[in-house]
Amino acid sequence: MKYDMHCHTKEGSLDGKVPVAEFISILKEKGFAGMLISDHDSYNGYRCWKKQRGEARDEDFLVLKGVEYDTIDAGHILVIMPEGVKLKILELRGLPVQFLIDIVHKNGGILGPAHPCGEKYLSITNTRKHRNQLAVMDRFDFLEGFNACESLESNATAMEIAARYEKPVFGGSDAHKEECVGLGYTEFAEPITCESDLIRLVKEKGKAACVCGGQYYTGTTKEKIGKMNSVLVQSFWFYNHAASLIRARKRRRELGRLYIRIK
Repeated sequence: MKYDMHCHTKEGSLDGKVPVAEFISILKEKGFAGMLISDHDSYNGYRCWKKQRGEARDEDFLVLKGVEYDTIDAGHILVIMPEGVKLKILELRGLPVQFLIDIVHKNGGILGPAHPCGEKYLSITNTRKHRNQLAVMDRFDFLEGFNACESLESNATAMEIAARYEKPVFGGSDAHKEECVGLGYTEFAEPITCESDLIRLVKEKGKAACVCGGQYYTGTTKEKIGKMNSVLVQSFWFYNHAASLIRARKRRRELGRLYIRIK
């Protein structure tokens, strides 16, 4: 059963163009059994889906709650928490990756680098401190091995890293636009019905938990604007750091609450 494990919705990501209901409809037509909503530093897309759904349940399609978190030092990290676990800190970008790993694991979740060999500043192997960040690779629970918006070389290197560290590999479209939806997929070794099933499967089966693959999307922004993409990437770096500073007080407050709860 195929799952698109990297999806950005219009309701949850500033650069998302596809409403969550349309996302689900397209994936169903393509034969998918489910998706992971992984908006940037936000659960708003998932909240919108829950509000639209009400009490009704879709037995043929599973929507999983996730987030693509912007760390201050290791790029984008996909995070999946057990159902019912709500951590406001995961919607406040800017944590160092070591703190993020500790928080997620202490609260029963799993996490792994998105497009680990992709764009500068956005990917763990292409950050300013990438050599230091590779030291934490063994603490991740999975890696994104196939991303439909990355290059063949980027995905191949990600798969090599996953093999080296014996990690499961997820695949996803990273879709922000309709034509990209469902181009990447993950197939799990066992049926899953909720986030806890997925977390258990990844922890118990390790690299045997899933396989991934897909087709490449050729309409990405970086392909369209060519050399100007470097300006866009640099602008994101400044945006991410500025946004992290703005949220610093809220992060400290939430970290204090988490510390008290864990203690």
